[in-house]
Amino acid sequence: MSKQKILVVEDEVSLLKLETILLSTRGYQVFSAKNGRDALECIEKEIPDLVLLDVMLPEVDGFEVCRQIKSNPLTSHIFVILLTAKKGQEDVAMGKAVKADCYMTKPFQSALVIGTIQRLLMDSF
Repeated sequence: MSKQKILVVEDEVSLLKLETILLSTRGYQVFSAKNGRDALECIEKEIPDLVLLDVMLPEVDGFEVCRQIKSNPLTSHIFVILLTAKKGQEDVAMGKAVKADCYMTKPFQSALVIGTIQRLLMDSF
């Protein structure tokens, strides 16, 4: 069985490294992007199974990246977890509006993020 692909989109280098290590040590094939534009290009090339997506990104924000993923018939099946420091009700509502599969806030618990990823990816089989 091939490894499930996860794209981590995070502009903060230390968090990007942490999330990449966290996922790759659990057997996922991990790709990364530091801004929304690069994320959209990577999604087009790699078609990941799941995107772990920050909201506050340079160039194209995470809400718009999620909206584009979910509105494209070729990528709408990709799970999107918004992982962000934005905790306001309007932000959570925006996450629902762009059809994110999950909205999680930073600082995050690694076990909770991993559990959510595993649940989403297991449900897809």
